Amino acid sequence: MPKLNENYLNVQDSYLFAEIARRVKAYEEAHPDQAGNIIRLGIGDVTRPLTKSAIDALHEAVDMQAEAETFKGYGPEQGYEFVRRAVAEYYAKNGVNVDADDVFISDGAKSDTGKITELFDRDNVILVPDPVYPVYVDTNTMDGKQIIYMNGTEENNFLPMPDDSVKADIIYLCSPNNPTGACYNKEQLKAWVDYALENEAVILFDSAYEAFVSEPDLPRSIYAVEGAEKCAVEFCSLSKTAGFTGTRFSYTVVPKELVFTASNGRQMSLRDMWNRRQSTKFNGTPYIIQHAAAKVLSDEGMKECMENISYYMENARVIAETLRRKNISFTGGVNSPYIWFKCPDGMESWEFFDYLLENAQVVGTPGAGFGVNGKNHFRLTSFGTHEKTKEAMERFEKLFS
Repeated sequence: MPKLNENYLNVQDSYLFAEIARRVKAYEEAHPDQAGNIIRLGIGDVTRPLTKSAIDALHEAVDMQAEAETFKGYGPEQGYEFVRRAVAEYYAKNGVNVDADDVFISDGAKSDTGKITELFDRDNVILVPDPVYPVYVDTNTMDGKQIIYMNGTEENNFLPMPDDSVKADIIYLCSPNNPTGACYNKEQLKAWVDYALENEAVILFDSAYEAFVSEPDLPRSIYAVEGAEKCAVEFCSLSKTAGFTGTRFSYTVVPKELVFTASNGRQMSLRDMWNRRQSTKFNGTPYIIQHAAAKVLSDEGMKECMENISYYMENARVIAETLRRKNISFTGGVNSPYIWFKCPDGMESWEFFDYLLENAQVVGTPGAGFGVNGKNHFRLTSFGTHEKTKEAMERFEKLFS
């Protein structure tokens, strides 16, 4: 009889979004006449189609696969050199220096923020914010690692800062934040880098929403902070930037400066470990996708992406203005596609979820799914259409008139 990984017994049975889907399905079955009237502003999936640059590049790459001279089979597990360079050049355009050799191409930031846990021993102490993207917690729970929490609250604008009395080995940060939409400034990130360097900790920095940052003084990468290359791994993707949620492309930056001493005194490079892990367990992102991603990261490609992002941020403005009119406090919606607000009338988040679905046929995400500090908060996304977002917020405003 095999010995199973019993840490899975400590993971919640239902992933947050699976529970949302279950409740929506139950509502549809109970109210079939309203099923077509539901507006979904919950899961952060995009609605705008891929840009012209992406589509043209995909067609071009498919045609290349039809010719023996240009056919591509297995590619390098780290990603093709041309797209790793494109990522490094994209960083450079934003004022950040990243070595293309430290860039690893993958199929999603979610995947890599989970897989990176394999590089760290079970004895590490993991520090995560609360509220938190559930993947950070669940993947470390599956590994049996000790997780401690730092409180994100209205008082600190849901941006917890280092506490010198707390010692952690691995720190998860996400900015702009999912779910709260809050965004660290450079001074705040420097405090985290200083903490990590002093405590010989590693920051796992999720920058999946960096393209939504509109205020020029806010950093879009942790590597905008001096010294971060010695203590931070960064994860990013084109899922929301370019609408690649169904196309799948991401990149992880593991600087060669990340070197630590093993128990036997040997020096171990996180970059080399990640390279070994990927070479063993990952066959690489499809060439067709990488070809398209490189075009997306070009000047013309990013110009098209920003048009879509502007579309979504107009939705965020509509949501935010509705909340302001109802005197409901919120964060996000400026440098992030997410709007995080306090549930009206003292409701808890799952109670509010059911109330909003039942009375307005609008679906959002209960804050309780992101941690204890989200119990009385709720997340809406701006990834819908203009028409659906406007209608949803009209229903919302009428419901709380």
